[in-house]
Amino acid sequence: MPAIKPLSDRVLVQPDSAEEKTSSGIIIPDTAKEKPQRGTIVAVGEGRYENGIKIDMIVKKGDKVLYGKYSGTELTLEGQDYLIMRESDILGVVS
Repeated sequence: MPAIKPLSDRVLVQPDSAEEKTSSGIIIPDTAKEKPQRGTIVAVGEGRYENGIKIDMIVKKGDKVLYGKYSGTELTLEGQDYLIMRESDILGVVS
């Protein structure tokens, strides 16, 4: 687990790996792979303040989430790829 704690309403997401082959069995080369749009939350900020009132985070560590294609900032920690993004960039929680 990375030693980073997101601030405010930000979350740290570990993206799922890109698909290696299509459902029909065709292998996808690295240059044609699309960025994944789902991942697992590994760290969550404490929430944000709006007009002096604290608004808690809806998502929690371990949630599987969907996010926009170009959401967040990519970073690499300890050899792993992560995204850090605002909670509002998350489109939904996968159950």
